[in-house]
Amino acid sequence: MTTRPLHRWADTLASASGRLAPACALLALLVAAPLAGSVSAQSVRTPRVAIAWDRFYDYDGLVELCERLAASRPELCTLSSIGASHEGRRMPLLTLSNPQTGPAEGKPAMWVDGNVHGNEVQGSEAALYLAWLLLERHGELPELTELLDRNVFYILPTVNPDGRQHWFDDPNTSSSSRSGVAPLDNDRDGVADEDGPDDLDGDGEILMMRKRVAPGTGSYRISPDDARVLEFVPADKRVEYGADYLMLGQEGLDNDGDGRVNEDGIGGYDLNRNWPSDWQPDYIQFGAGDYPFSHPESAAIGAFILAHPNIAAVQSFHNSGGMILRGPGSRAREGFYPDADRRVYDAIADEGVQIIPFYRALVIYKDLYDVHGGFVNWTAEGLGIISFTNEMWEDRQYFADGTGAADGGGGAGGGRGGRAGRNADTLKQLEFDDRLMFGETFVDWHPVQHPLYGEVEVGGFRKMTRRVPPAFMIEEMLHRNAAFCIYHASQLPRLSIAAPEVTPGPDGTQVITVEISNDRWIPTRTALAADKGIGRPDLVTLEGESLEVIAGGTGADLFDLTRFDAVEHEPARLRLDGGIPGHGSVRLRWIVRGSGAFRVRVDTRSAGTLAATGTL
Repeated sequence: MTTRPLHRWADTLASASGRLAPACALLALLVAAPLAGSVSAQSVRTPRVAIAWDRFYDYDGLVELCERLAASRPELCTLSSIGASHEGRRMPLLTLSNPQTGPAEGKPAMWVDGNVHGNEVQGSEAALYLAWLLLERHGELPELTELLDRNVFYILPTVNPDGRQHWFDDPNTSSSSRSGVAPLDNDRDGVADEDGPDDLDGDGEILMMRKRVAPGTGSYRISPDDARVLEFVPADKRVEYGADYLMLGQEGLDNDGDGRVNEDGIGGYDLNRNWPSDWQPDYIQFGAGDYPFSHPESAAIGAFILAHPNIAAVQSFHNSGGMILRGPGSRAREGFYPDADRRVYDAIADEGVQIIPFYRALVIYKDLYDVHGGFVNWTAEGLGIISFTNEMWEDRQYFADGTGAADGGGGAGGGRGGRAGRNADTLKQLEFDDRLMFGETFVDWHPVQHPLYGEVEVGGFRKMTRRVPPAFMIEEMLHRNAAFCIYHASQLPRLSIAAPEVTPGPDGTQVITVEISNDRWIPTRTALAADKGIGRPDLVTLEGESLEVIAGGTGADLFDLTRFDAVEHEPARLRLDGGIPGHGSVRLRWIVRGSGAFRVRVDTRSAGTLAATGTL
């Protein structure tokens, strides 16, 4: 096997041929060295699976990493496939569970996925890093051991394997190869995929184009601060300032002769717009598809999640902007987030912004933009699952001082979108490139012949910038996002049941009182699920061979044994429509006749079962 060199920025991509490079020294030193003295043999830990986390892996690389992780701890991890993409790539799923502590279907579960959009590559590594961390440290770190013993993790590293592979294989910008790859006539001219970006200089990058013109006839001039940057000149100042450049947009040609450039590239469906909740047709929400679940990837994921009602937490990884997002995706859906559920979201997200510096806890429609038919909107609003999307990586992390390139700041010099008025951001990015990356992230402007414009200049930031971190910062990003997942999963419902209290009742009866508690934030049934009747309610049954249940109900009063909310039918089988609240409890009471042993059994959809026994 050969390994790609890592001395160039673009080579932080690891292809199938380079995916098994040795892990860096930091990876091997997972246990901290003593504060003083030399590093002892006991302080150095050799990982079971050594993975280099300073790069991104193509599809084959991801699959092999999944295979290695599953093989490393077969007693805790299984590898399966939930379906195939449009181009036939299998979608690998890792299931992490400890069968020694009970069957997977009887435990609270968390779904984690990434790489929903093909170019948003680091979501895959984040999902895999979480799996790796849980498997590596199970049996060593008590917190992670207990987490995996109590819960189940369903981890899908790549939702969009086709878009990911095209991002690796083809010339792209940091924002292209977003969609799935089923042919789509984006410009509605009767031909699909006929006008994508063109790599005019053959360097594997889609950069920006600019053209020098006579002084005063352009709309931009060279920035006096940096010759690599153009600054916009207002129309009334162009002659005075000698504006001598035009910005021509992305590197490309008008392949179909319709007067537009790069408007009909590969594919065009969006795997974050194809879900049932608030789905809107394509003319309202671009990329939505013909109907919810119309794409093979979303159909496979939807079928799996619907077949696993124990999933009570969802985490989906995107990039970028440094956000911990929750729904709704549109203002009209605000009512789908009752106050009780908002408190849970806020508690988890507030912890998240402490775990991941420079990230903000935001609401999708309010703080980002409208999303109809989004994945976490479906899992939250359609299924009543506490769901987050992390937009991984924030440009301010380049500088660690809160004054970085903000939300990407393309600037006129050819960054993300080439927007005018962002020169300060572009200059800051270039400073980072000069001082820490030694010129690797920026392609200097150079002449290229264009069939329409003649000689133009091509240059700008490479695709491996802006939306993804530099190689030396990848592992910290992965670890912090995995730590947020771990905190989110630690808030899956954890139930306990107190020993039943038996007291004398009226007319020779006996009164059984039981309290069931949940010491985590996530309830066994969210307020949304209760309000909308999503899924089945929790059930609590009282059983005993010599038992006659006269009455039963919830809301048992602490002091008056005769006060509780009695049900009319089946008093031995009580429904908890509101579930067991986070950091709360429910008190149940029965009035019975009989003698001998009895059992109280709690059966929940998202937190398994538990029981307590007593004697009359």
